[in-house]
Amino acid sequence: MVDFMRDCVFPAERAYHDHRAEHGEHDHSVPPVVEELKREAKRRGLWNLFLPATSGIDQLDYAAIAELSGWSPELAPEAINGQAPDTGNMELLHLFATPEQRERWLEPLLDGRIRSAFAMTEPDVASSDATNITTAIRRDGDDYVIDGRKWWISGLADPRCELLVVMGKTDPGAPAHRQQSMVLVPAGTPGIVVHRDLPVFGRHDQHGRCEASFERVRVPATHLLGREGDGFAMAQARLGPGRIHHCMRALGAAERALAMLIRRARQRVAFGGPLIERESIQRDIAESRVAIDQGRLLCQAAARTIDLAGNKAAAAQISMVKLIVPRVVTQVIDRAIQVHGAAGVSDDVPLAAMWGWHRAMRIFDGPDEIHARTVARSELKTTPLFDLDVTLTGRMPHETQPLHRRP
Repeated sequence: MVDFMRDCVFPAERAYHDHRAEHGEHDHSVPPVVEELKREAKRRGLWNLFLPATSGIDQLDYAAIAELSGWSPELAPEAINGQAPDTGNMELLHLFATPEQRERWLEPLLDGRIRSAFAMTEPDVASSDATNITTAIRRDGDDYVIDGRKWWISGLADPRCELLVVMGKTDPGAPAHRQQSMVLVPAGTPGIVVHRDLPVFGRHDQHGRCEASFERVRVPATHLLGREGDGFAMAQARLGPGRIHHCMRALGAAERALAMLIRRARQRVAFGGPLIERESIQRDIAESRVAIDQGRLLCQAAARTIDLAGNKAAAAQISMVKLIVPRVVTQVIDRAIQVHGAAGVSDDVPLAAMWGWHRAMRIFDGPDEIHARTVARSELKTTPLFDLDVTLTGRMPHETQPLHRRP
């Protein structure tokens, strides 16, 4: 993977960005270099490594691969078929799809021939609580009819997108966590109205993050993923490894930013000497290294728990990772921006784009507040290793003696 990044991915970045600049930010055509990289990754055996059933490696192994891909987040993840939202959707299809659904959608996704989108978030409700979603999925004979409005549908604008995984309510009268279901909707189904592509801090993604309406969208009942009422549980399954993958890649971005910080500080001279000699710069470097390594260790611990005990057992650790890693990464990138000065906030270097994306991670991967609540609730259920009613001297509180002082 290191060889692939050095020899293939980084040299391809200019061609990718030249294509995007030439065609404009609202164009979603695929730069040809992407398909070239995918073919090369397949040739090298760097393909579908995110899915243990396919790759034979576990989440802890994949963490190192994903981190390397995070050095070039617009190119490398897709080059190895490890990009969002497809990885999460492929996990869902692998776990819950029927044989017919796998043949129609999972196999071409695994082969990299199509892309997919995930439609859950809605503009009118707090979608961090998935029980709030209002999109209706109503059974009508042999079909389901979908009505609702979604936004931040990642991947929908990509011309290769052929599948939307749509989450909505099939039974509003059921218990809160049994109301939701997921339906597989082919892109281009009549009634899907795309309103706009949403930018992230002013930047439009090649794959798009769209707002769309579902106006009496009709699909066969065989397009139900899993069973009615399983939507919430399946969303949680999708948000295990699929969401920690973002953090794995984010650590790669932090490493790139730190490397850029150091190079800039060595090259730049101000007020009589290289910036690298300044104590404040050296402290920024040290703090960045410590923070990145701490985040990586926590990410690896969560991945190991997933491997050994499953997503549910790792829930608190996943939330810890989601809470701290984007924060660390944006701090490191911000330090690199500062050292680059005016260049750091321009598009001459990738730092501004990197910062915007990873700042947004603190929202689209679940807001910080939700992850903090998960961690706190887990901690409140934990029994301390030692009985705190016993003092450090071994005495019970009622046995302590008054402190005698000399006059």
